[in-house]
Order: sequence, then C-alpha cells, then structure tokens
Amino acid sequence: MNTAYFYRYRFCISFIALGLFFSFAWPKVTSLQAKVDPVVDISFTKYVLENGLTLIVHEDHKAPVVAVNVWYHVGSKDERPGKTGFAHLFEHLMFNGSEHYDDSYIQPFERVGATNLNGTTDQDRTNYFQTVPVSALDMVLWMESDRMGHLLGAITQHKLDEQRGVVKNEKRQRENRPYAVSRQLIAESMYPREHPYSWTTIGSMEDLDAATLDDVKEWFLMYYGAANAVLAVAGDVSPSVVLEKVKRYFGDIPSGPPLKRQDVWIAERDEIRRQVVQDRVAQARIYKVWNVPPRGTRASIYLRLFADVLAAGKSSRLYKRLIYDEEIATDISAFVQLRELGSQFRVVATVKPGEQLFDIERGIDEEIEALLTEGLTQAELDRAKVSYISNFVRRLERVGGFGGKSDLLARGEVYGDRPDHYRSELMWVEQASVQELRQTATRWLANGGFTLEVHPFPSYKTSESKVDRSSGLPVIGAPPSVQFPRLSRVTLSNGLKVILSERRELPLTYFTLLVDAGFAADQHEEPGTATLTSAMLDEGTKTRTALEISNELRGFGSRLSSWSDLDTSYVELSVLSEYLDSSLDVFSEVIMSPAFSKIDFERVKSQQLARIEREQSSPEALAQRIFPGLVYGLGHAYGNPFTGTGTTESVSLIKREDLVGFHSAWVRPNNATLVIVGDIGLAEILPKLESVFVSWEPASIPEKNVEVVTHKSASEIYLVDRPGAQQSIIFAGHLAPPQADQDELRIKVINTVLGGSFGSRLNQNLREDKHWSYGARSYLLEARGQRPFVVYAPVQTDKTKESVIEIKRELMDMLDGRPIMVEELDRAKALQTLTLPGRWETRGAVSSDIENLVRFGFPDDYYDTLKMRLDELDVEAISRSALKLLKPGKMVWMIIGDVQAIEQGVRELDLGPIYMMSTEGHLIE
Repeated sequence: MNTAYFYRYRFCISFIALGLFFSFAWPKVTSLQAKVDPVVDISFTKYVLENGLTLIVHEDHKAPVVAVNVWYHVGSKDERPGKTGFAHLFEHLMFNGSEHYDDSYIQPFERVGATNLNGTTDQDRTNYFQTVPVSALDMVLWMESDRMGHLLGAITQHKLDEQRGVVKNEKRQRENRPYAVSRQLIAESMYPREHPYSWTTIGSMEDLDAATLDDVKEWFLMYYGAANAVLAVAGDVSPSVVLEKVKRYFGDIPSGPPLKRQDVWIAERDEIRRQVVQDRVAQARIYKVWNVPPRGTRASIYLRLFADVLAAGKSSRLYKRLIYDEEIATDISAFVQLRELGSQFRVVATVKPGEQLFDIERGIDEEIEALLTEGLTQAELDRAKVSYISNFVRRLERVGGFGGKSDLLARGEVYGDRPDHYRSELMWVEQASVQELRQTATRWLANGGFTLEVHPFPSYKTSESKVDRSSGLPVIGAPPSVQFPRLSRVTLSNGLKVILSERRELPLTYFTLLVDAGFAADQHEEPGTATLTSAMLDEGTKTRTALEISNELRGFGSRLSSWSDLDTSYVELSVLSEYLDSSLDVFSEVIMSPAFSKIDFERVKSQQLARIEREQSSPEALAQRIFPGLVYGLGHAYGNPFTGTGTTESVSLIKREDLVGFHSAWVRPNNATLVIVGDIGLAEILPKLESVFVSWEPASIPEKNVEVVTHKSASEIYLVDRPGAQQSIIFAGHLAPPQADQDELRIKVINTVLGGSFGSRLNQNLREDKHWSYGARSYLLEARGQRPFVVYAPVQTDKTKESVIEIKRELMDMLDGRPIMVEELDRAKALQTLTLPGRWETRGAVSSDIENLVRFGFPDDYYDTLKMRLDELDVEAISRSALKLLKPGKMVWMIIGDVQAIEQGVRELDLGPIYMMSTEGHLIE
C-alpha cells in the first residue's frame, strides 16, 4: 500500500465501537473436524447515478459516525512503460487542494475529528477514505466531489514538483530498507516487459522526473470520471438521505471517457528461472513465487487455504519442519498476493544464521510436493477454514478504514461486480474439500495466457449542478458527544485485579493480562530476558505442547499472543463466545504454567539472536537499539534497547532457568491486571476466572529502580556508518517528564504542533517545503518514568547537514522565535477531541485505552474529561511547558548514514563532540 502521507496518526488506529446488524451461524468444531457455515448479511442499497457513478450505502446506527470510501478503478497497471508511477503520484496530488478548496485536504478532516483518513494506491485501484462524525457528512461529500469533478484548475507546476519530491523520498525510504530489492526483481522476473504488473506501483525515478503537468491532467481526465468510481458510505445514515446528498454533490460530474480494460493475464510460466542478488541484510532470505488466478475466483480462495495449511501457525507444515524440527529458519510465510489480472502465490523464508539457504529451499520443495502428491488432512483444512472465518469476522467491527465494511462493499463492486461478492468467497471456503485444494494447487504451480475483450460503452449523461461551490465548504454541524465505555472493577481472591467493559454486538471477547514487568524488569536480569520470557509463554505448558496449543486455539478461531514493552508484559486472547471456556483454559495455563522446555528455549533464543542481527541492519531499528543507552546510561532500567531484544552478548548468557525465575518473580496475580472487553458480563465471567486461576498464588514482587536522570550538560553527536546509504536517519532527543506528569496535556499539544501530526512544523518543513524527506516527526515514548522525546527524520544523504540545521531551528523557534500560535493550539486540541466519536469502535481499541488507565494510573473518567481539560489550555500555559519539555542545547544526536558523505558537513555544524559508533552500540576509537 502506498499512503498519501508518511504515517498514520496513532488515533487513526483506535475507534468508537459501531454495531453490526447481521446474524452468524458460527463454526462448530468437534475434535479436529470443522463445519464452517457462516451466514453473513451486510445489508446495503446500491444505486447507479445517471452519470455512471455507483453508490453503495450501508446502515450501521450504533455510533454517530459515517465512513466515506471512494474507489477509482485505476492503478499502476493502467500505466505504460516510460510513464510509471502516475497512479501513486496522482494520489498525492489529490490531497493538495481542488478548485474550490485550494489547500491541504487533510486539514478540514482533522478539524471535524476524522479517523481512518488516508488514500492508497496499488496495482489495480486507488481509494480515498475517511470516517467522520455523522454531522460532517456534507463536508466530506463536498470535498470528495470537488476533487472528483473540480481538480484540474488547482493542479499547478509547483504542486507537481512538490509532490514529485515527496514521492521520490518515499521511494528512497522504501529502497533503503532490508530486502527492498526483492520487490522490483520479482516484478521484472515474473512478468514479460509489456505486462502491467512488470513494474512497481511507485514507479521509477526517471519516469517521475519526466512527468509533465499535461501528463498529470491527462491522467485525471482519463480515469477520474464518475463512471470509473464507486462511492461506498457506511454508518449512522439512511440510504435515501445519502442518495439525495450524493446526487446533489456528484450529479454534475462527467462520466469520463470509455476505457479499455486489460482482461485476466495470469502470465503462466512453464520454466524455472533463478536470479541471485546481494543486499545489505543480516540474513539470507528466499522467495518462491508462482503466478496464479486473479482475486475473486474460487481458485484464489482455495490457494489461500492451501497457503494457510502450508505456513500459518506453529503446527503448519513448513513452520513445524523448518523452525521447530530442523531449526534452520527464523521465519516462514506463505500467502496469496491478490490482484485483478492475476495473483501471486508466495513462500518467503529467512535463513537462521549459520544455516544454508539450499536446505530451506529443499524443505519448502519437499513439503509442497508432499501436499501435492499425498494431499492435506481434513483436520488441517478445518483449521484453515475456521481461521479464515474468524479473521473475516474481526474485520467487520469497523465501518471504515482498511478492511472495514465500506471497504469490503466497494471492493466487491469493483472486482466482483456486486458489493456482496464476499458471500461467494465464504461459500467457496465452506465448500472446499481436501481433494479440490490438492487439485487446484497442482494446477497452479506455473502457467499463462492473454485475452482482450471490448464491450459497448453505455450512454451516460450528467445532471444540472445544484451546488453553489463558490460559497466554500458546507457548514459543519455540532460534533456528537461521546463517553468512554463504562467499566466494572473487581479483585479475585488471589489478588488479580479485573476490569471489564461489556460489548454485546458481536460474539467476540478480548482478554489482556497486564503484568508490571516489561523491559525495565531486565534491570535484575540479562537484557532481553523479558522479551524472551514472553515469547516462550505459548511454547508449551506442563500439559500441552506448543503445537497442541496452536492446534486447539486455531480450531476455536482464537488468537493468543504475548509480548513485552518498556514497563509491562502482556498476554492477550481474542475468542469467539462459543469457545470461551475452552480458550480460557488454554489462556490461564499459558499464564500460570509455561514449561520453558530446553529444546524450545534454545530455538526461541536463537530466533531472538537472529532478530538482533536484523535490527542491526535496519537503520530505524538500529536507532532504537543504541539511543536508550546514550540518554539514560547503560546501567539504567530504561537504558537497554527499546526493541526489548537485548544484545547478542546478553541473550547468549540467558539460561532456561533465568526465564523460570523471571516468570516466578514477576508473573503473579497481585502484580497483574486482567482487562476484558466483549460479549460477557461480570457475573458470568467471575466464576470462570476464579476457577481457571484458582492455583495461581500471589507473592512478593521485586522493585524496579527507575532512577531520575539529569539532562546532558551540552549536545553530543554520534555517527553510525552505513556505507552507500541513500538516506541518513536522524534520531535526536533527550529525556522528558513521565506520562503521568501534571503537564502531560500541554506536552502532548507541544509535540503535536512540533512533529506529532501530518501538519506539524517539522513535517511541513522537511517534507512539504524542502522535499528532503518522505516524512519527519517527533514523538514521546510511552513510559511510567522519564521518557524520551525524539525527533525522527530520514533525509536524503546530501541534505543531512541542512536537515539538522532545520530541526534545531524548529526546536528553538518553539521556545522563542515562533511560539505556538492560537490556531495551532486549536488544531492540536481538535486532533485529540474531535476524533473521539471514532476512537472506540473496536474491542482492541477500547482495551488499549483501558490499558493506558492501568499503566499510568489515570482515573476512569480520564477520556470523558479530556475535552474539558484541553479547553482550559491557552498559549501562555503552553509556552511555559515548552521550556519544561524542550532542551535543544542538550540533545543527543544520532545519525545513521554514509559517514564518508556526511561527516564533514556534520562537523561544520559545531553542535558538540562527535563520536563514532558501531552497529553494536560500541564507541569506535
């Protein structure tokens, strides 16, 4: 996916809970036999306007929000050699203003509290979507219709040059990542030169440089007509009202010209081709790729199930053989990359250090061959079916965003000629048999063909415009009021605290256990112990092996995961209501009785060591590894790598007994809180919890020593060499007050204005004005103690010195030269309050915010009083807190890049002493 701006704000992944008015006949699992018979009814009303625009409306009245999702049936496959990258470049231009609103399209949406605000381009389609309070529907339709029908007059040479620079930096940023070379090589090797999938969506630098204003306008006139678009609207609306509004705003937009469509072109192959390439990576990796039938076909669904059996879950064929049994791979995946003309079946594996790539390839080939000749088992197919259904259900909590209901309906219309095409896919899943999967997989390990069809183009006409666009945006109604879901609290007899939020609209419940441990607890152990302990929790218990745990949970459609962050360790379970008791039994056993078997310990430990190697080859991860020790000091509880993996030296010293001791010391009921969000009440769950946790005993807990650290007396610069790097990664910062500080809201506002949002000063400077970076930002790491304030900016190598100058100037301006203005303060407030109607849509989002209450000791009414507390802030108070937060003269600057190219320029800045560091974080003399 290629986003229209450099990152999604954190609020864009949390939502207000919206209901789904449909019924399910849930999968039944007996032993290893699964009958998947879902009946899913996502109601919709479909209209086709006289100008050819397709409108799909879905009603969902459980929250006062509405999702608007516009799909244009055009992607990079509609380009031609020498003119690549146009679809993605044009997506960027669509955010830069229209004839009647010639300004950033992001700002009006932010002001009304939009969530899921984004635009994406792939090979087959371009879409633009946002979820807003229902009071802003007219504004959204006005904006989307203005750029669909009234864009050309706003496209200028300046805007084209500006976004061309942004896209080129995005391309540099992608190609600067490990294994990025694979994307272009697979496209070129798997398709003939004239095939629309033989180039990448982002295009080539040469084609981007050659793009002219006339080229861009021709693209718009060709593909952005009403007849080439699908508008999906889902939420707290009625079809008749939406239809009238859409007619009003979109009815006068021309249909666009007749279009030629490339028919299915799978590009089947009958020969084996091989290529070898070198890249800056820590471990060897193998990609095996076959061209297969397009999305929306029975064969593509069968191949997805086949991929699941092959490599999804610890009991899958490849995972069990290559990672568990032979221990020669650190990760393995198999999946179908769905596309309109022809999909691709891929198997990707990374080699464990010290092992040979050809051994992994032999294992992949032999396991695939075994499935093709002997077939899979019924139990494997049943697990794959249940997994497919449960994943589908989880996506339906949201009306908007990636995978939400508006996205699902638009996708069905564009690719399947009907919004409910998902029904066919679910039916194919239910009907799939062991023999059919085997036959389909055997058929599509290589093949090819091309057909062109031409159909009459309907006679379209436009209606008379009834919108006075000269008067500007429609008046926005008052934003809807919302409240944080009500919480029930209780403490079990063993001291475990329980917090429950009841959500009954779906038969789905999330359990999240928070243990007060995390990376900071490694202060008493070798760094990396907390992460390794969390990773081992589902690797077997006293009564179940890891494979048995995986099989049981996959048979229930449940998901279990465990991990640690800086202050906390987590175990999370997502479960369908029908399988609650059985899943809770596994969940509790994983928490209380992990086996920490010697064999599994050595395997997981080797995976963590391999992950450390990968982190050292990734500039972003490398910065997160080294920076903590520079700002906290290596002896501090927060001074270990923020990735939590520890160091090669420390992890090598960890013994199985260390994990047993860590678990015994920290994972205790009196040191934990269980957050529950979903389809159950307190009276029903309490007896179950008392029963499954009856043997879990409290104990005294070690104390973490999170000492207060003083700021540096002056700035320091650390350079990490990455020869030949196209970009320099600037990672600069210092310590800030803890999350629970009394000035926290002021600090959030300061960071939002400086670098915490798309419209922030840093991003506008380095991305939009200078075009030196695909995106620059600042953030505050979440922590109970002092937390790092960090400026992060990947910039083109030849602008490293200049970028440092601009970053420091922006920091100084916040203190003196250009303090926060009233309009910036208002915008920052709006970003935190107007998004609340769309914040708690999913159970995971509600659980995440409850977890914040637990982690930082916030009161239950924290979110309900947020707007009131923000409204009390003024620019004078913000300016005082800026002095408390920002220390531009006491920064730690870490720059990862081509030292030979950047060192002289950095020295000329005279910021402070300069040190050379290795990728292991050691000073180089």
